[in-house]
Amino acid sequence: MSIASALRSRTAEPVMTRQPNEFDLMRVSRSLEQRERYKYVTPKVLSVADGYLVRSPCCSRNIDPEGGEIDVALLTWDEARREWSLARRDHEADCWVEDGRFARLGELLMRLNADPARQFWQ
Repeated sequence: MSIASALRSRTAEPVMTRQPNEFDLMRVSRSLEQRERYKYVTPKVLSVADGYLVRSPCCSRNIDPEGGEIDVALLTWDEARREWSLARRDHEADCWVEDGRFARLGELLMRLNADPARQFWQ
């Protein structure tokens, strides 16, 4: 190893990821208690790369006839754009569909909790 590369590796700042973190994980979990749909089930919030995955039992049995857990929403932070992305699960196509982008996590959570067209909580 050359002296220059040794100095670069010693002075390089550690890469810090903004998301996921424990504070926002709890914030998302607590916010979901205010949702308007399927208030009688307890969703799970899991940490994933750059954000959070919301999973919930399928009480309507529209997606899973046996009532198993289904993916509800994917919340991801885009560091380059400095914004949040909210995606909903298209269960028929088995893919994520972007629902919107938000400057603040609170705005995203309001959208997810309201869900007027029942696109998330099915």
